[in-house]
Amino acid sequence: MKVTVSRKAHFNSAHRLYRKDWSNEKNDAVFGKCNNPNYHGHNYDLIVSVTGEIDQETGYVIDVKVLKDLIKSEVEDAFDHKNLNLDVPDFRDLNPTAENIAVVIYNKLRPHLGAHLDMEVTLYETPRNFVTYSGK
Repeated sequence: MKVTVSRKAHFNSAHRLYRKDWSNEKNDAVFGKCNNPNYHGHNYDLIVSVTGEIDQETGYVIDVKVLKDLIKSEVEDAFDHKNLNLDVPDFRDLNPTAENIAVVIYNKLRPHLGAHLDMEVTLYETPRNFVTYSGK
């Protein structure tokens, strides 16, 4: 029997969507207001879900405190109140779209979980716009 355990987290970050190899006109046409050269910010909500068998000894799939601490150290401490383009090395050459942010978060967390566990990241950029990534 597999069960999914989820932890919700939150961080605030600024970013600018643009490609250095494109003209200003093309960046404006593709990314619109999100291409503001002075950046813009979001209050991101993050849900990390871990799925696996319930451990018969502990009754846990994963200790939620362990998941909470992992999200804090790998995501919140790295992204909260940061300019993703300027302050986070993962985005030096990667456009910080919600899709790319979700993949980066997944890749930061995945190595800390056992291979017997599945993981999914859901990132809300706004209450109505969100992306989900599960490593596939």
